[in-house]
Amino acid sequence: MALRQAHAVGEVVGVVRRPEAVAEAIEMGAVDRATMNGPAAVAEADVVVLATPVRTIIRQIAELGPHMRPGTVLTDMGSTKRAICQAMEALPRGVQPVGSHPMCGKERSGIAAAEPGLFRDRIWVVSPLDRSSPEAVQTVEALGRIVGSRIIHLDPARHDQLVAAVSHLPYLLSCGLVATVDALGQYDPEVWTVAASGFRDTSRLAASDVRMMLDILLTNREAVLAMVERFEADIRALADRLRHGDEAGLAVRLEQIRGIRQEHSPR
Repeated sequence: MALRQAHAVGEVVGVVRRPEAVAEAIEMGAVDRATMNGPAAVAEADVVVLATPVRTIIRQIAELGPHMRPGTVLTDMGSTKRAICQAMEALPRGVQPVGSHPMCGKERSGIAAAEPGLFRDRIWVVSPLDRSSPEAVQTVEALGRIVGSRIIHLDPARHDQLVAAVSHLPYLLSCGLVATVDALGQYDPEVWTVAASGFRDTSRLAASDVRMMLDILLTNREAVLAMVERFEADIRALADRLRHGDEAGLAVRLEQIRGIRQEHSPR
């Protein structure tokens, strides 16, 4: 939608799963035309963008790669990069793969949740492969810049380690918070009545699409588990200060954390 509004591309062909989504995608201005035939669509494309759950992207790379013309640039919107870039290594030699991940999103999913301004003022991670040509990398960078993103380059493994901390761990924490409040709500449902903005903001990610998040967690399991263990140690340290009534120690640590948050506040 953003590329079309910017008049940056000649034609956008959308590949959809449901017959009714063909008309939906056209009516909302997301595509010039849509089809359920993926191989036929990619066979005529200059640039292919895979925007599905991570494990579906991996499967699509293998299924659609042989149908792409030499020189076609293939990129993805996947939230993990190592497994995807590994799958891209097996593409036919003529295809030009470049891993990418725009750092944006929302808990709602599906075509109705699409919005053209989603990428504006966001980081767009580009993870080139050794086989990626400079021209292919420049093409993917241009797509990100056109829709308003700021481009950075990250090695796939480093990307996965970083997003495990700032994206995948927060999802699990959000889910854990909802489960904890629900346990209390089983015998005192009034807890849902008093839940206000603090709970709403910190639990928002728990509403994310489960299938998408399962793919993310399972393709980045080691990095996510490492961050879970780090969090467990940090929350245990705070709890110990509270348990022992260490007001001074607790205050010092909370002020330190508050300062870190203010210094590095995400936009």
